[in-house]
Amino acid sequence: MEQSNQATPQLFFETVNAYQRSAAIKTAVELDIFTKIAEGNDNILKIAQACNASEKGVRVLCDTLTILGFLHKQNGNYALTEASTVFLNKHSPAYMGGITDFLLSPMLLEGFENLTEAVRKGGTAIKDDGSVSPENPVWVQFARAMMPMMMPAAQMMASQLDADSKEALKILDIAAGHGIFGITLAQRFQNAEVYAVDWANVLEVAQENAEKFGVANRFHKIAGSAFEADFGGNYDVVLLTNFLHHFDPSTCETLLRKINAAMNENGKVLTLEFVPNDDRVSPPTEAMFSLVMLASTPKGDAYTFTELSKMFESAGFSSNEHITLEPLPQHLIASTK
Repeated sequence: MEQSNQATPQLFFETVNAYQRSAAIKTAVELDIFTKIAEGNDNILKIAQACNASEKGVRVLCDTLTILGFLHKQNGNYALTEASTVFLNKHSPAYMGGITDFLLSPMLLEGFENLTEAVRKGGTAIKDDGSVSPENPVWVQFARAMMPMMMPAAQMMASQLDADSKEALKILDIAAGHGIFGITLAQRFQNAEVYAVDWANVLEVAQENAEKFGVANRFHKIAGSAFEADFGGNYDVVLLTNFLHHFDPSTCETLLRKINAAMNENGKVLTLEFVPNDDRVSPPTEAMFSLVMLASTPKGDAYTFTELSKMFESAGFSSNEHITLEPLPQHLIASTK
């Protein structure tokens, strides 16, 4: 068989070696390279001294970060790119470097190290159900690390809620994590009361954030599993963010029926999810999220809008609206009881 002159193994090598990129950015965050450069340390000697690292090591790492697009290099001096200035400099309010603690945590990496077995069985090969095991400490890492990344989505979600800013709202925040979704609504709606559900250890992080953002007097904790905890009732709004993808459709429907029963008539559920198109290969980020769920959960998946709508309708919801949150990869599903 004649080989095409256009064929190249570049994609294969880039993919096989992708771990090198992850290691480089993780090391840069651990050494605080970006913040030190932002503080005026622009050459190898200054950066090495500021980071307490060797000159050779800093040279190789900073050149690698330049190749990857995280730094600029000119005449031997380094500078941050616009994106690195915003997201990787600790002095920036949008700093995201801490996310590496969660995304590159040993538990998540273990799921991918055993991906072959996960593909064979159709779910994670991590013992004790992976990321959905009860009171898994990885969710404390998540809560502490991921809030800056979720802030834009929280603000966009809040803008989609059509209500008077002084309206009294009772809000249920399922799997609240860092709490920023409910907190943002509490800031926008002055008379909103937020009830946050999550494991007790995770809710401590959410409580800290509620105090930080000045809404602690309207922030209430419901500790326990979303499937077992007593929600109470009469909720006007339910937040269901980054949660359904951890479970199979029948389990999701069970939770949605419980949520429906806790809501007022005409109440709304705002669901944040990675929603691939029906072809399941586009958009790339949303579609690739299925692999994350395969590696880290027993039965989770990234669901299409068609699949999500079916779950909500089966649980008694009357309508579902699909709202893209560009340029974010996550999508909003607004469901009415």
